Amino acid sequence: MTDTSKSPAAIPSLRLLIVTDAVAADPASLPPIVRFLIETASDRFVVSPRLTNPFEWLESDIDKATTQAEQRLRTVLTHFQSGSAPLDGTVGDETLRLAIEDAMNDFRPDHLIIGIRTHDHDSWQERHLIEKVRHRFHVPLTVFEIDDQGQSPAPAYNND
Repeated sequence: MTDTSKSPAAIPSLRLLIVTDAVAADPASLPPIVRFLIETASDRFVVSPRLTNPFEWLESDIDKATTQAEQRLRTVLTHFQSGSAPLDGTVGDETLRLAIEDAMNDFRPDHLIIGIRTHDHDSWQERHLIEKVRHRFHVPLTVFEIDDQGQSPAPAYNND
């Protein structure tokens, strides 16, 4: 006789930080592991950094970058608002590394997802970012790229 009273193993709670330098045109186009993490996390927070160019950064001219970051944040929040887990977010610092560091310190995630632009469209601040994040923070990391059409051309990779 089999015991059917046992429920399936529950997914452990997961505090997920999502850093978005780019936005997918359709959440269904995201890599399956990324969708799974976002949909099953028990608490989710999104950071949309201000992505300035070097001149804007030097001159502290962040108006355009702030507007773009707000648009990315609204889109991600709209894509994933459904579900039972809380979803909130903020526009992050214009120094990408600091935007991530601030969110890591404030939110204290168990896992970090970074959606970056493909190499042919990345910004000066995205170069070597993943290596710096791995070195600085010791949480599982999932990274995926989004091209300028909002598609994710390559599978995500994990760095647990």
